Amino acid sequence: MKKIALLLLMGTAMLSCQKDRGRSGCEDKMCTYEYRSVSIRFVDKNGAPAEVTDFSVVNQRTGEKIYASSAAAINMIKGSFLVVDDGNLYSLSEAGDNLKVTGTSVETKQTKSAVLKISGGKCACHISKISGPDQIAFD
Repeated sequence: MKKIALLLLMGTAMLSCQKDRGRSGCEDKMCTYEYRSVSIRFVDKNGAPAEVTDFSVVNQRTGEKIYASSAAAINMIKGSFLVVDDGNLYSLSEAGDNLKVTGTSVETKQTKSAVLKISGGKCACHISKISGPDQIAFD
């Protein structure tokens, strides 16, 4: 009787487990519930926040434009823009992708770009900035 109860319990436990949400082939790991993002600041020659138009982020590996899902909140701060967040996790590679960030100064009409390397991937818990500047300065 104990064996049958144990088998029923194990069978119920196995059937009640959730599928791995597209992470098949990934090792088990503990992920936190935090939500990560990478932002960039545009500044003028004096280091003050610069108003920018035509902001864009392009993944150099795929050629696709990237839009951060929570960009509306930070993009309301003069000169600050969200490059990517965990909502973009699966569109990035585990080795890291070069993301070209571009913006045009409203004041000087100068266009500047920088490349940030950001990793992600289906087995990652969060995006991670590997390299690149925190700000872009206009002349």
